[in-house]
Amino acid sequence: MYPVDRSGTRLALRELSTEDVNAVPAVYGSPEPTEHLSFEPRGREEVGRIVACSIAAAAETPRGEYALAVVERESAELVGFGRPALDPHQQGGATLGFALRPRSWGAGYGVEMVRLLFGFGFGFGFGFDDLRPHRIWGARSPRNEASTRTMAAVGMVEEGVIREHVLKGGVWRDSVVHAILDREGHAATQGRPVGD
Repeated sequence: MYPVDRSGTRLALRELSTEDVNAVPAVYGSPEPTEHLSFEPRGREEVGRIVACSIAAAAETPRGEYALAVVERESAELVGFGRPALDPHQQGGATLGFALRPRSWGAGYGVEMVRLLFGFGFGFGFGFDDLRPHRIWGARSPRNEASTRTMAAVGMVEEGVIREHVLKGGVWRDSVVHAILDREGHAATQGRPVGD
C-alpha cells in the first residue's frame, strides 16, 4: 500500500520524504536516543542514504517493509519512526521497530505510535491487508524500561531473551523479545486490554 497516511489522536504515520533528512538526526543522530537501539549514532550523510533507500523501497511491489515517519498532527513535526516489516525467517511473522526523539519522551507518544502501527500492521479497518501477519514481534535492550512499559501497554507479551544478540560499542548485548498475535491485535488497536 502506498502512500501510508494514518492518524491517531495526537500522532500520524506517513511516508518518509527527502525533507525528513534534517529531522532524522534528532532520533538517530546522538547517543541518547540510540542508547538502546542496535546501532551507534548516525551522521547526516548516512541518514540521507537510509531515507533515500526507504523512499525507494516504498515503491516496491509487493511491499514487505514500511519505514514510516511519525509526526505530531498539530505541528506536522517529525518526532519518531515506526517500521513494521515482514519477517522472512518466520511464516506469518512480522517485526516491529520504533523510536522517538528524546524531546518527545514521557508524553505517552510511544503507546499511541505502536497502536497506530498495529492498526496498520494487522489490517484492522486500514490497509496492509496483503501482509496480514499472524504474529508481530519486537526486541528491546534489557535496560530499556520505557520500551518495556510501551509494549506491555499495547498488549505485547514478553517471551524471552535472545542472548548476546546485538554487538554495540564492542560489547555483546542481550535482547528481550515481546510479541502479539493477530487475535490479540484488534483489542490492542482499540486501546482495550488483550482478551476482551
